[in-house]
Amino acid sequence: MPGEKGVRGKTDPSNGLSRPLGVVPNTEEKMKDRGQWNNKLEFVLSVAGEIIGLGNVWRFPYLCYKNGGGAFFIPYLIFLFTCGIPVFFLETALGQYTSEGGITCWRKISPLFEGIGYATQVIVALLNIYYVIVLAWGIFYLSFSFSWNLPWSSCNNTWNTDTCMEFQRRNDSIDQSYLENATSPVIEFWERRVLRISSGIDDIGVLHWDMALCLLLAWILCYFCIWKGVKSTGKVVYFTATFPYVMLLILLIRGITLPGASRGIQFYLYPDLGRLADPQVWMDAGTQIFFSYAICLGCLTALGSYNKYNNNCYRDCLALCFLNSGTSFVAGFAIFSILGFMSFEQNVPISDVAESGPGLAFIAYPRAVSMMPFSPLWACFFFIMIVLLGLDSQFVCVESLVTAVIDMYPSVFRRKNRRELLILAVAVVSFLMGLIMLTEGGMYVFQLFDYYAASGMCLLFVAIFETICIAWIYGVDRFYDNIEDMIGYRPGPYIKYCWLFLTPATCFATFAFSLIKYTPLKYNNEYVYPWWGYVLGWLLALSSMVCIPLWIIYKMGTTKGTLRERFYELATPSPDLPKTRREQEKLQAVFAADEDSQRGTPTKDGYFPVSEKESHC
Repeated sequence: MPGEKGVRGKTDPSNGLSRPLGVVPNTEEKMKDRGQWNNKLEFVLSVAGEIIGLGNVWRFPYLCYKNGGGAFFIPYLIFLFTCGIPVFFLETALGQYTSEGGITCWRKISPLFEGIGYATQVIVALLNIYYVIVLAWGIFYLSFSFSWNLPWSSCNNTWNTDTCMEFQRRNDSIDQSYLENATSPVIEFWERRVLRISSGIDDIGVLHWDMALCLLLAWILCYFCIWKGVKSTGKVVYFTATFPYVMLLILLIRGITLPGASRGIQFYLYPDLGRLADPQVWMDAGTQIFFSYAICLGCLTALGSYNKYNNNCYRDCLALCFLNSGTSFVAGFAIFSILGFMSFEQNVPISDVAESGPGLAFIAYPRAVSMMPFSPLWACFFFIMIVLLGLDSQFVCVESLVTAVIDMYPSVFRRKNRRELLILAVAVVSFLMGLIMLTEGGMYVFQLFDYYAASGMCLLFVAIFETICIAWIYGVDRFYDNIEDMIGYRPGPYIKYCWLFLTPATCFATFAFSLIKYTPLKYNNEYVYPWWGYVLGWLLALSSMVCIPLWIIYKMGTTKGTLRERFYELATPSPDLPKTRREQEKLQAVFAADEDSQRGTPTKDGYFPVSEKESHC
């Protein structure tokens, strides 16, 4: 500029390196637009709220009992250390490094594999539709908890049948055959009052307005938890992620003090090593890891993208993974002590009272709560816990989808109030589509979504491509360099070899086995769906999986050049990615050499001579 003696090199405030303007992208302005966590605790609690949910309460304990008790921990831990932790860390670190949502992060890493992002968001969109139904059920139970006599503790209700029996008041002189055919009031409340279930999916029945109002309330809560982005989400999780632990501890103490609790715990932990020869046991362990750790959904990437660049995400991920598995283990003691009590009370085997799915949360636990002193008070606390467990998982999934869309179209949705309108649109559409699951045949639709839309098969398929893209296309050593630049050191080589070999091999073997041993869905192991129900289920599963190969075909077909040139171009990472210190030093050296060749030797005071053209800028 006129009056200046020369031009100094520009300095990057993030690391103090002198660099040419535009060599390293300035992310400060971008992060200001996107938002960041105020502190590490908000990030940790948000991830904990997402991964620690109802699956820890109802699915893990049942799988332990079903697949050999304590022996189930062997395949579970193998999958945890070969798939769970490596992929969990991969997705979190990817989000933190790129500061992008679930789609644009893959676009920057490798445009050829952008379809991975679309696949994860299709799964999340389907998950948003049906998972919130559990919240509606919890709110419905909560509304009935504000009464001195809990409706599921007695048979004096309009929905009860003649076979209903309050087992705690049974008479020993009652005929054994009648006792075997009797049903518990808590089961009748679930099936005949909450679900009002029909004979099958082809008998969809009417929509229940009371359940629709509960679903509407669930979406209102979800909307206001995230409508202001991480500013609101980070505050909400202080309560939603911690209160369930208090209630779980109370239920554990109450459960182990009930008569028959030891019988349930024995069934839960007694190791049947012979079950390890059954491949289905290993399949269940693998799918449980993917379900409970929320991997391959884009949620971890979205949450990690709001971290500060130098956050130690490696340490956070290890702590969160062990917290998640520990919670599942403790929940098993709580639930099987209660199931042991129910088995003792009804004088039937535990296999007749233990079942997977919502039944454990809405049958076993309410039964235990009704046996506690001041049962309405504990019922309120318990169902608040159920709502909170589901709520933080739900709003993080919605946050993941919204973040992905906003990062794809920042100029459209980062304007004032556009984000709130986008969240509102997602909530309204998901609410309307979820209404079908609140009809008399809605439970059959819910199970189709649960079994196919977000199944272990879909998640395994996505995990295979995620690890291949990072380890073999982007480069595992390059990604380790990025991680070292963020956290200050390189993690041990074990994670690297998992990404290269163990994780994709394990996921592929499990995915292939799930196809070979595929068994069609049945409701309560009795009701068989019509053929079109299974077709609908497979369409839900394929809707996410086809995104990856279709995107690869599309990009290879529309890019110009030879096949090798197209692949090389599409596999090359975006130049907009943050540069590591090593890369910046190389670029600085190149820039300095080029500048010296054009401007000559700098003067003694460090200025370059200004050319005649530059002096008239």
